Formats: sequence, structure tokens, C-alpha cells
Amino acid sequence: MRLHYLQHVPFEDLANVAVWAARRGHAVTGTRLFAGERLPAVDTFDFLVVLGGPMNVDQHGAYPWLAEEKRLLGEAIARGRRVLGICLGAQLAAQALGARVMPNRHREIGWFPVSLTAEGQAAGFLKDLPPEFPAFHWHGDTFEIPAGAVRLAGSAACPAQAFQHGRSVLGLQFHLEYSHQSIAEMLHYCRDEMVGGAYVQSPEEIADRHDAVGETEGLLLQILDAMQDRCAGGL
Repeated sequence: MRLHYLQHVPFEDLANVAVWAARRGHAVTGTRLFAGERLPAVDTFDFLVVLGGPMNVDQHGAYPWLAEEKRLLGEAIARGRRVLGICLGAQLAAQALGARVMPNRHREIGWFPVSLTAEGQAAGFLKDLPPEFPAFHWHGDTFEIPAGAVRLAGSAACPAQAFQHGRSVLGLQFHLEYSHQSIAEMLHYCRDEMVGGAYVQSPEEIADRHDAVGETEGLLLQILDAMQDRCAGGL
């Protein structure tokens, strides 16, 4: 399988998605949008992974490549490619499907549990995960669930944590792909976003849960295997 990723900033890369792709023997290519690299044609990949980033989905003036990225994402969805959007990537996928992206009631940064909805436990790419599991979060925005999609998971701070559209598109507001290095990079480059709030942990609290990275990697591998096989379980 040919996997292509869209990277928005240098410090948010494929991380453990790359580990999975290497284990499964998939070919991996990427576009570093921040470096001005050109987007590929849709027929050159089977699986599109859209990563996170600190920008807003509508900051076209500061990030002019957003318009072309959205065009590619919309075409990939329309042509039935597997699409995984993570954090900003999930917001972009939701917007491509006609849903609204807006500020969340709470900024959510750190380790907080995610719970599957009844629909998420019954079917979809997350159905084999535990009903509640740890996840790493770093976001201030959220998305509406697109028309025709199913909400798969939520958290105390953010009800819309995951959606699935058809048998190909999955949006995750949370991060399972982060490695220890990924979290260290976020703490270095985005520390100014760690303002006070009920769902904003300190660097020390985040460090105390570094043991959870191994668990989240395992959950990620399950999801990616399901997307690889398109075992959507009836959605």
C-alpha cells in the first residue's frame, strides 16, 4: 500500500504511524507543506494521513497552502481513498465534509481519557479498542460531526473526539501517534499555549504519564490495521 502524509510543521511528523508502515511494508511518501513542497496527485497514493499543527483551518493568509491542501483532501475523500486526519488533520477532514470547525469550550492539553460512544463500540475503526483509553491531547479547536458521519468517541473536555465517514475516512482529535520525542517537541515549541485551565496539565503532569506512550502506540496499530483492511464493521 502507498501511504502519503501531509505535514504542517517540522515538529509534528508521522511518529508511530511510520513505525506501523515500516512493519507492514508499506511505501511512504510525504509533503512538508511548511517547506513549500508540492502536493501529489490523488492517484499516487492509497492512504492519506493528515497530521496536526498549531494553525487554524482558516488561516489562509498566513498559510496559503491550506487552500490546495483542502482541495486535495476533498478529492481524496471523493475518490474513496483511506484518509486519517489527526488533530488539525481531523478538523480539515471535517471541514472538507461540510462540517464547521470552531473553538472548543476548553483548551485540552495533556493526558486525558477518551471514551467510545455506543456507536463507536459497536462498529467502525475503533470498535476493538477498550471502551475508555488514555490519549494525548493538544488542541483548542473542535469540529462538528459531518453529515453522514458517526461520532465514535468523546472526552470530558471535548465531546467530538473521533468521527468516521463511510468506510474510508477517520478523524481523531486526539493523538495516539505521538512518541516520547513528539511530546518533548510539543512541550518545547508550543509551551506558550499551556495557559491555565481545567484541562491543561503542567509539563510535570505530562511527564508523569510517559508510560502511556507504549499503550497508545498499541491502540494506534489496531486502528491502522483496521483502516488497512477496511474492517469498518458495518458503518
